[in-house]
Parts: sequence; structure tokens; C-alpha cells
Amino acid sequence: MTPLWHNWRVVCLAGGVGGAKMASGLAQQVDPANLTIIANTGDDFTHCGLPICPDLDTLLYTLANVGNPETGWGRAGESWQAMSAVRELGGPTWFNLGDLDLGLHLTRAHWLAQGRTLTEVTAELCGRLGVRPRLLPMSNQPCPTIVETAEGHFPFQEWFVGQRWQPAVQHLHLPDTARATPQVIAALEAADLVIIAPSNPFLSIDPILNAYPIRALLADVPEVVLAVSPLIGGQAVKGPAAKLMAELGHTATAAGVANYYDELLDGFVCAREDAAEFASHDLPILATDILIPDLPSRARLAGEILAFAAQLAEG
Repeated sequence: MTPLWHNWRVVCLAGGVGGAKMASGLAQQVDPANLTIIANTGDDFTHCGLPICPDLDTLLYTLANVGNPETGWGRAGESWQAMSAVRELGGPTWFNLGDLDLGLHLTRAHWLAQGRTLTEVTAELCGRLGVRPRLLPMSNQPCPTIVETAEGHFPFQEWFVGQRWQPAVQHLHLPDTARATPQVIAALEAADLVIIAPSNPFLSIDPILNAYPIRALLADVPEVVLAVSPLIGGQAVKGPAAKLMAELGHTATAAGVANYYDELLDGFVCAREDAAEFASHDLPILATDILIPDLPSRARLAGEILAFAAQLAEG
């Protein structure tokens, strides 16, 4: 029997390593013509004169099966000759760019300088690397996230990489001018299911939701909206999600993440060990193994999420 979701148009909001893992799982379960990944670009910045899109590139490399499986970011089989020369010459080396990765940044810079949009450039890169699902940046314009701490205000990557995300966060500043692309708006308007990946809610997902009119579209359009917890037992699988939740006054638990997304959600996916947190919660949950280090586990979780969404759609 063909599953209810077989012909659904599925959209995944994603950023970083957790988002890339979720996207690669969905790519194994959903017809690529029906799958759109919307990437966070709030952490984009300029380094050594080149436009760098860390979340977008992590998604691109993972979906192309050329990513570094040990780090979750960057390219497999990297070398570092260019950055060694930058270091020798006294240039900025706090953010490393591998030689293969540098090739992508040079190409992107060249095409952007020719007047192509970031959406057009991303589509070209996907075609070159054999990525079949549609990968969209949330916006074509810069939408920088600024991190306010007691030690000062930092552009996101300077706080995350340069400061190793240690200064305690007091506030995150997202630009009022952020606007979604026409392609993103069209994908959300057509979506049957939207999945919020197990990415950092504040650093990866909020910048996407902040790009007008994405938050409003999620509230009004899709049949089902689900989120996957980035926390297991109150700890982040990777990165500062739990630390950031506590610093911003939220409970660092799976239920705390669900409460943060609140009215946007029709269901929530959490680790089995966190299911008890939802005993008095009205939100439908799927409690399962959400640790997905390899392709089979990612495909398994994606299939479970799609089946869960179908159950919710059937009422």
C-alpha cells in the first residue's frame, strides 16, 4: 500500500550538522522533486574577502555525500595548504577554510559578482555536485545574526568559532529587514508537511522564521508542522543549544524546545528517554531514537517521522 505521504510536498527548515543529517535522511525517503530544504543564512559572513555560507554549505556537502563524516562540516579528504600560507603571511586564520572548500567559496564569489542571486548560485552548485532535492537559502540578502554578551556584541561566527561560543549570551539580534525569497515562499505555500530539523532553535531556526513571511506561512499553510528535538536528556547532540537555552531563560529540555516553538507545531519528535516530559502535554509526540550518525539511521528516522505526520493528517 502506498503511504499517505508518498506524494506529499515536504519542506525541511535546517541549519548546521543536525539539520544536514535530517535532510539527508529525508532525501532517502522522499521523491527529490517533492523535497525542499530551506537553509539558514543568518551565520553567513565574509572571510578573506569571500562570502562564506556555513549552514548552506554543510547541507550541500552532506546531501552530495562529500562531507567530512568526522566533523559533520567541511569536505572529506581536505587539505590545508592555502590556510597555511595565510597563516605564514599573517592573515586571519581563526576560521579555517580547506582547499576543496575554498574552491566552492571562490566559485560562489565569482558567480555572485556576475549578478547571480544566492538562490541561483546554490542551484548551480547543487547541479554540479549531484544534489537532487531543492536546496534554498532562506534569503538572497545578508541577514546577519548578532550575539549580545556581557563581553560585547559579536557577529555570529566570531562568537561561535572565534570565541568558541563561551561568552554567555544575553540576547540575539535578528535583522528587521530579513525577507524570504520568492522560491522559499512558493515552497512553503505548496507544502503538505514542514519539518523543523534538530537544529539549534535560536541560532539556526529562528533566523529562518524571522525572514518575512516564513513564520506566518508556517502558522497558516501546511497540513502538518513537526519539529525534531536537538536535545537528548537535556544535552545537545552537538553545539551550544542547551547552554543557550539556559542563558536565555528557557528550560533546556526536549519539552522546553517544544514549548518554545509552541503554536507552530502539530507534533513533536523526541528521544525515548525524554518522553516522560510530555506526560501532561497536549502536543502529540513521537518518542524514538533520534541519534542519527549514519545514512541508515537517518533514513529510518525520516521514515518514522513521515509515518507520524501521516497519522496526524488522518486525524
